[in-house]
Amino acid sequence: MTVHISIWEILERLVLTVFLTGLIGYDREQKNHPAGMRTYILVGVGACVIALIQKDIGYSAFQMARKYPQYAGMFKIDDARLIAQVVSGIGFIGAGTIIIQRRNVLGLTSAATIWAVAGLGLAVGMGDYKIALAGTAIIFLVLTFLKRIIHVAQVKKVIIEFKNKFVAKKFIHDYFHEKNIKIKNTDFHVIRSNNNEQTYTNTYSIELPRELDFDHVIDDLSLNKNILEIQTEDI
Repeated sequence: MTVHISIWEILERLVLTVFLTGLIGYDREQKNHPAGMRTYILVGVGACVIALIQKDIGYSAFQMARKYPQYAGMFKIDDARLIAQVVSGIGFIGAGTIIIQRRNVLGLTSAATIWAVAGLGLAVGMGDYKIALAGTAIIFLVLTFLKRIIHVAQVKKVIIEFKNKFVAKKFIHDYFHEKNIKIKNTDFHVIRSNNNEQTYTNTYSIELPRELDFDHVIDDLSLNKNILEIQTEDI
């Protein structure tokens, strides 16, 4: 019965962790997400090291209990103790990737991916290769292909401030019609400035088709000279 981890097995587990987490990190970095490949690799390797330490502690306790059977009851092996600390502690790193802009929250997927990558590192470090390989495949598929397979309607509020009411409104509605953007609801507001000029603010609750994203819509609308400001809010 093996009661220790050889240096070669340690290196194998660390290299495998680098490969699996680097694969996910590379995909995220290519898409310009907050955390890059090095972050994912370091998180995974750090978790793997903690798991290896936990394994080594367990093997050491087993050896001591076998060497001194009269003290066997004093040695306790708990493979979950250090792992539990990693699972809870990794949340601090994930929180660093979350950005709140106005009422929009960005980076949640990156934070969740970092947490999942730590799990991969723990799995490899504990020697659960099947779990690590299957987990990597599932994470990669979710990040890469899920949005192509399952379309979740993008619904947000778009707040548009504009002048020249009739011209601007016609442009906005024509654009929504051309791009097959569904208007769920509209709120209207008028502001009069000191020089008696009027500006208008419409709040549209809209649903985008699969091929569009809100950044693209905002860029297109902002090209019109009558559009003064555009904001988005989650519903």
